[in-house]
Amino acid sequence: MAELHVTGTAQRTPDWWKSAVVYQIYPRSFCDSTGSGMGDIRGIISKLDHLQQLGVDVVWMSPAYTSPQDDNGYDISDYQDIDPLFGSLADVDELIEGLHSRGMKLVMDLVVNHSSDEHSWFQESRDRYSAKSDWYWWSDPRPGFEPGTPGAEPTNWASAFSGPAWHWDEKRGQYYLHIFSRRQPDLNWENPEVRKAVHGMMQWWIDRGVDGFRMDVINLISKTLPLEDAEVVPGQALSFSGSYVDGPRMDEFLHEMNQAVLKDNHLLTVGEAPGVSVEQAAKYTDPSREELGMVFQFEHMGLDEQPGHGKWALKPLHLPDLKANFAKWQHGLEGRGWNSLYWDNHDQPRIVSRWGDDSPEHRVNSAKTLATVLHLQKGTPYVYQGEEIGMTNAYFTSIEQYQDIEILNHWAEATALGADPEELLESYRTKGRDNARTPMLWDATDKAGFTTGEPWLEINPNHTEINVEAAVADPDSVFHHYRKLIGLRHDNEVVREGVFALLEPDHEQLFCYTRTVPGQPVLLVLANMSSQACTLPEDLRREGAVLLATHEERRDDELAPWESRIVELA
Repeated sequence: MAELHVTGTAQRTPDWWKSAVVYQIYPRSFCDSTGSGMGDIRGIISKLDHLQQLGVDVVWMSPAYTSPQDDNGYDISDYQDIDPLFGSLADVDELIEGLHSRGMKLVMDLVVNHSSDEHSWFQESRDRYSAKSDWYWWSDPRPGFEPGTPGAEPTNWASAFSGPAWHWDEKRGQYYLHIFSRRQPDLNWENPEVRKAVHGMMQWWIDRGVDGFRMDVINLISKTLPLEDAEVVPGQALSFSGSYVDGPRMDEFLHEMNQAVLKDNHLLTVGEAPGVSVEQAAKYTDPSREELGMVFQFEHMGLDEQPGHGKWALKPLHLPDLKANFAKWQHGLEGRGWNSLYWDNHDQPRIVSRWGDDSPEHRVNSAKTLATVLHLQKGTPYVYQGEEIGMTNAYFTSIEQYQDIEILNHWAEATALGADPEELLESYRTKGRDNARTPMLWDATDKAGFTTGEPWLEINPNHTEINVEAAVADPDSVFHHYRKLIGLRHDNEVVREGVFALLEPDHEQLFCYTRTVPGQPVLLVLANMSSQACTLPEDLRREGAVLLATHEERRDDELAPWESRIVELA
């Protein structure tokens, strides 16, 4: 581990992140400075002017820590060093300096529900008599079963990456819990020494100049004790248990972390919280409770899957469901907590392909309109790399093109059970995580300006039309629409603070709402979320100044396909 070198810090005031826009970088896919085919930190440094031109306030960098890369860096073997794949701690120091000098801040991923099985903590924990023997979840086999055989696992829990959530360790002579890959053992947060070590590591990064943390699956750190079997959905052998989600000590653990390292540093904190309810999110983000700034919830991300059948069982999105879900979260956290706003990230497919229309005719306007309906809501918006130029899904045609462990494990399990390979591939093309992980498209050259070597994941062939260079040069591009949306959030109090009110909730094409602050002009958002023209109801034909629109030629009584407008009412 390299020595600590404290870099310059950026001024942080309480709640500064409520007016900010965050840009997520997936380091291995952003920009390669060495020709290795893998993005790196120096590649990020080389593109800071692009982010400054876009106008974002914060960069959230996905994990670049030392890692065996079993789950693309979310399996961390040293929390206080950088993997040579991505550079060095000195490079991170330079990145922080470069961001701060441009008025931007850096948020790092905090992955502490689990570590890598190569972390020294876990290796020491494999010895029953070591000081770290209970830093992870260890358990004996189920009575009456041969250790390491099917059914011997201590509980019937399923891993999120297929198969059982327990793995037999010969050295220790016990099973360890892994909610994700078997190479990602879960840390035992019941042990106060574990929590103390995590707090110390966080403070080390804060001292280095980091401005906040995105906390990976943070609502899994508290398990319900005792660990025991859970109900199984008919037709499934294992249970995706609720026993490891939002456990009874969540508030205690988050408040303790807040008091130890977060409170006085005014950090941006966002907790990834799969399965979290509005009420739980309101608790976690209530300022008076001093836990988190905001959470990532997943409800809207499950609206195009068949309930109870998992993410790969697809169904078409019903727009009224999406609107109702957004309205629920807007109203549910109003005056109580704070929303995060996102379409894309490293775990989600490209939104313009998923719920927009990525055809040449409609891609640009659907990307703009999707951005408008998200960014004009109340909360902190997140932009994922490439979203600002309307990048599309990869549309891989064979399993050999995929590298995501989630897909590869699911394919092996599902095909062994007789699933139709073509149906599986269609699901992966629609919702697979590798859609978001294809390299960033910087220009129209052979390797899209991402690398001079062989890219680690295939480059989208549409990079000759969709790339940063072309988008920046075109004043009517998706890029400049995002830039204007970000500027509106910075300049307009109603965008930042206005109360949300949904209009036309049952309409199957329109997504319309108002934002209101007493004493300020009301903002009206009108959006046609379809590839067919749509008549505007009479009560929405309101006069006012158009602050931002997708179309220069506009009709008062109709929205063109994927047309949207932001109107400041007279």
